[in-house]
Formats: sequence, structure tokens, C-alpha cells
Amino acid sequence: MKTSRATAYGLLAAGYVAQHKEQGIILSQAVAKKYNIPLEYLLKIMQQLVRANILRSKRGPRGGFSLARPPAKITMLEIIEAVEGPMSASLGLEEHAPRDQFRTKTEQAYRKVVALTTDALKKIKLSDLI
Repeated sequence: MKTSRATAYGLLAAGYVAQHKEQGIILSQAVAKKYNIPLEYLLKIMQQLVRANILRSKRGPRGGFSLARPPAKITMLEIIEAVEGPMSASLGLEEHAPRDQFRTKTEQAYRKVVALTTDALKKIKLSDLI
């Protein structure tokens, strides 16, 4: 399973905010500097995390980001899906081989793998990682 660079940045950002939660509001510039991430790109990713109720944002001169929920209530799956979208349980082979037995078995096997992966990522809490 390959994830995008944006997902990696999202995981790093959520982790940084969780690690520094005692500071209250965390500046996106601090995260960008720590991990050498382009600020504008990071801001777009962090807004996706806000929309997914993982982070909370505060505007203004004292603005920045904080966790929307305790780290024990945020899963790794939520962070990944906030950036990537829902994990797909289909390879899309049906359009190429609608009645093919190999295609059917391959899709079934893939669905099992996605279900196992999804279940595993649901069990990993942000608090386990910090």
C-alpha cells in the first residue's frame, strides 16, 4: 500500500500537534520548519484535518492549530482518510473482465486485505504514536 506525500505530511502534522498539545495553539510554520514541508502545501493538508475533526484551527494573530479531540480518540485511519479519502475496496477489474473467475477471486482477496488493513489502522490511536 502506497500513500501520498500529502498523507505523510498529514500524519507528521497531527503527530507534531499532539506532541506539543501542552503548548496550546501550534503554528503551522513550526510544523513546516521542523519537517521541511512547504508551508502553503502544509496549510491545505491541515485544513483537510480540520474538516475531518482531527485538528481545530484558530484564525488571527494568535492563531494556529490544536487537536480537536484527545489523541486517544483519533485513529491513524482517520488521519489517512482525511487526506486520501476513503480506502477503496475495489481494484476496478470488473470493467475489463466482468465474468472472469480470476477477476472475481482477485477482487475478493483484495477486499479482505483492505478490510484487514482498515481494521488495523482503526486500532492505532494517535496517542500510541506519540
